[in-house]
Amino acid sequence: MTSLSKNLGCCFDPTRDPDKTAIIDVTDWDNPIEISYAELDVRCNAVARGLLKRGLKRGDRVGILSLNSIKNVTVYLGVMRAGLIVVPISFKLNREIVAHIVRDADLKLAFCDKERLDVCPPDLPTVSFDDPEGYDAFLDPGPFEPFIPSGREIGMILYTSGSTGMPKGVLLSHASQLWSIESGLETFGDRSDQRFIVAAPLFHMNGAMSVKNALAANASVVLFPSFNASTYARAIPRFGVTWLTSVPTMLAMVAREKELLETLDFSSVTRATMGSAPLTQALFEKVQAIYPNASVSNGYGTTEAGPAPFGPHPDGIPRPMASVGYPLPGSEMELREGPGPDEGVLYMRNPMLMEGYNNLPAKTAEVMRDGWYRSGDIMRRDENGFYYFVGRADDMFVVGGENVWPGEVERLIERMPGVHQAIVVPVSDAIKGTLPFAFVVPQKGVELTESEVKAFTLANGPAFAHPRFVTFREVIPLAATNKPDRKLLMHEAEPIAQASERNRA
Repeated sequence: MTSLSKNLGCCFDPTRDPDKTAIIDVTDWDNPIEISYAELDVRCNAVARGLLKRGLKRGDRVGILSLNSIKNVTVYLGVMRAGLIVVPISFKLNREIVAHIVRDADLKLAFCDKERLDVCPPDLPTVSFDDPEGYDAFLDPGPFEPFIPSGREIGMILYTSGSTGMPKGVLLSHASQLWSIESGLETFGDRSDQRFIVAAPLFHMNGAMSVKNALAANASVVLFPSFNASTYARAIPRFGVTWLTSVPTMLAMVAREKELLETLDFSSVTRATMGSAPLTQALFEKVQAIYPNASVSNGYGTTEAGPAPFGPHPDGIPRPMASVGYPLPGSEMELREGPGPDEGVLYMRNPMLMEGYNNLPAKTAEVMRDGWYRSGDIMRRDENGFYYFVGRADDMFVVGGENVWPGEVERLIERMPGVHQAIVVPVSDAIKGTLPFAFVVPQKGVELTESEVKAFTLANGPAFAHPRFVTFREVIPLAATNKPDRKLLMHEAEPIAQASERNRA
């Protein structure tokens, strides 16, 4: 990426090393497809030319409903090069929600893979990635001068997961995302010799920024259509991956593949980054053991206020294991609504802030206050200025008058020998209001009982926070963003708890 670039679609410099591999597409494990920086640039321009040839105008919105692929990336970047707004859509959403996004974003066109074509509303013009008369015919190769945005002009809209209703469209400018990329280049230095692996979806900030950061650094990206624990693990030695990008749950699932991991060589991995969800000490230690040569770190970010507002300490103080880091230069933080200045709800003010929620001025006003974004995340700050994620303000529930943070209980349970992963959700109770319910994934080959988990938490934590119900699972279900699907688990927990209470009565 050149320092003069103002268009997010031009986040890499194709002249730096034009023949170098930019992306390795592992959609077909046996026949991966590689594309150079020069060819990626040509295709992005061909997408931009094709869009304008079709009659689309500056500011028109174009959707992408597809698994990760090289074609997905070329459309993602090509749309913005043309001065249009790209709208990636989760491929796990049902027709009703997709139709809502299409209407809310006022999409003029959508690019889809064949499995997602019938999810789109019938009146929405589409281009198929898999039809010979689709994507390939749409391209219009030739020279192209990318559009130059003005001020904080919108380049993309990312829709939130919609855990509390219909998804909200987050309006993100070219300038905001480029600031984040530039900050990463300054923080990490030259990463052109790195090979990143990306399996998080491109409709989510984690996957999208991982790809753009890698391309901006002139590195190479091993790109998976979606996440699968065993193929993710096997790809690391096969493609010489050096830099892991992930959501913590992804590496937790990889860690369970013990027999497979014993056959693989991970000595190439020098960095493992996890973000978009809290990281427990137990998982940190497992990841460090699997990738002994890697520097392991936990990241934090939000769609509304930037993918990476934290970084290293300016004085070189090592980041504590559980910390999300120290505020980046130019990224202001305050902790409010808490017992003191070092604990409370995180408020942020930085150049990465969104321009608002699409068509939702009242919702925007709820979280944007005098130039500050209220994250809704509870954090604490230590004496060196490092920040630690405590939990979502919305996730906290009350048990008999006591505040319970699911993340704190999960970290406690995961300290128990034999436990691989735990997710805690609230269930209703006539006396206490709500009670903790734990879904526990044991380590392979380990048998645990409900009474053992309860006894461990009672012995090592506050009695009011111990799970009153424990059920065991082989895996934790994931939402579209590869985070634990808490909404689904809450739905499943309630009848289990009720049935257990009836049996005790």
